[in-house]
Amino acid sequence: MATPNKPPWLKKKFSPLSHNPVKQVLAEADLHTVCEQACCPNIGECFSKGTATILILGKICTRSCRFCAVEHGIPLSPDTKEPRKVALAVKRMGLKYVVITSVTRDDLFDGGASQFSETIQVIYSLDQRIRVEVLIPDFEGKRASLADVLSAQPTVLSHNVETIPRLYPEVRPQAVYKRSLDLLRGSKDINPQLLVKSGFMLGLGETEDEVIGVLNDLREVGCDFLTIGQYLRPRSDLLPVVRYVHPDEFELYRLRGLEIGFKAIASGPFVRSSYNALQLFEHSLRSMVLLPLR
Repeated sequence: MATPNKPPWLKKKFSPLSHNPVKQVLAEADLHTVCEQACCPNIGECFSKGTATILILGKICTRSCRFCAVEHGIPLSPDTKEPRKVALAVKRMGLKYVVITSVTRDDLFDGGASQFSETIQVIYSLDQRIRVEVLIPDFEGKRASLADVLSAQPTVLSHNVETIPRLYPEVRPQAVYKRSLDLLRGSKDINPQLLVKSGFMLGLGETEDEVIGVLNDLREVGCDFLTIGQYLRPRSDLLPVVRYVHPDEFELYRLRGLEIGFKAIASGPFVRSSYNALQLFEHSLRSMVLLPLR
């Protein structure tokens, strides 16, 4: 099947990164971002605003999802100094809201949960006013790993289902849709007041009914807010785009999600799981009482 031509709504002006302060701070700290590793189309915009999604546990993933440009293979041992490097970089950038994510580390007994937990704690030790959103892997369904991350009290727990269940064997062959739903449900079981977030892509061959099914599944397990974006093929050896979804269709899914109880949804061609994360978080709080800072 031939990949369709990109429509006009997917044209975006890119900002140069060579002298960007965010890039320089992260490079000096020897840190990676998922923005760069995953070839995110929003990288110039986000870096120019002084934001980034920091990638911990190295840059080599133990899985090989067929939509993702992140390198996969045999990773190095976790850097024990990484949590403090991250915290100092966040402090130096003056961030008040930061998103921390990681490659999937199935080679580690806890999937890297302890590194997440320590990173959150070190950030709070430097500045308790900073809010931390963590975008975590599924930890192979290990409840103890999830509990370890949540013990550090992140502001938001995020985990992406990425696509509809029918496409998992092709798109995410080493993942399990139900396992991801169980993780999101488990987050609420451990901390009912926790804000829980997820996200998925369109354009891989899903139907409208299947998308509505995912919306319903995510609400049923207690997901509070959501991101929906267009899949864009990052490399020629990865899955082709089946369809470019019109912005009006993204808006229809956003409205449907709000009807069934999501607090906030970002839905559009360039939306990614961490795109405008602070704004989505703040929007989700409009109908809630904000818990006091630590």
